[in-house]
Amino acid sequence: MKHMEVVGVRVEMPSNQPIVLLKEAEGDRYLPIWIGGVEATAIALAQQGVAPARPLTHDLFRDVLDALEAGLEAVRITGLSDGIFYAELVFDNGVEVSARPSDSIALALRTGTPIYAHEDVIEEAGMPIPDEQEDQVEAFREFLDNISPEDFGRRT
Repeated sequence: MKHMEVVGVRVEMPSNQPIVLLKEAEGDRYLPIWIGGVEATAIALAQQGVAPARPLTHDLFRDVLDALEAGLEAVRITGLSDGIFYAELVFDNGVEVSARPSDSIALALRTGTPIYAHEDVIEEAGMPIPDEQEDQVEAFREFLDNISPEDFGRRT
C-alpha cells in the first residue's frame, strides 16, 4: 500500500468528465480517477474548506461517525477492473466496507483520514509526470486554487 495525497479535482476535456488526481506521498506517480460531478464538487468543497449551508451526504456521514464515536482509520483504493476503481473504508473497529473511491476520498478529506492505494492499482493506472511537465503540474495546482463548486455544473 502506498500513501496517497489528493492533488485536486479537474474537468477532463473534451469529455467534460471530472477527475480526482492523487499523488504518491513519497513518489512521483499520479493516479487519475474519473468521478461524477457531485463527488467532484464534494471533494473541491472539502479541499477549499468551504462549509455548505446544509450538510452534503459526506458531511452527514462524518457527523454520524462522530455521533457514534466511530473512527475512520483509512481509505484504500483496492482495485481496478474494466476501468472501474474500487475502494474500502477501514474503520477503527476493524470493519471494512466497500465504497466508491470518489465517496471515500470526499469522506477522507472531511475526517483527516489517510488515503492509500494498492501497488498493483498504481502500477496499472498510475503515471509519472516527468520533470519537463512540472510546469503543467504547477498550472494544474493554480487551476485548483481558483476553481469553484459552480464550475461543476449539472449535466442533463
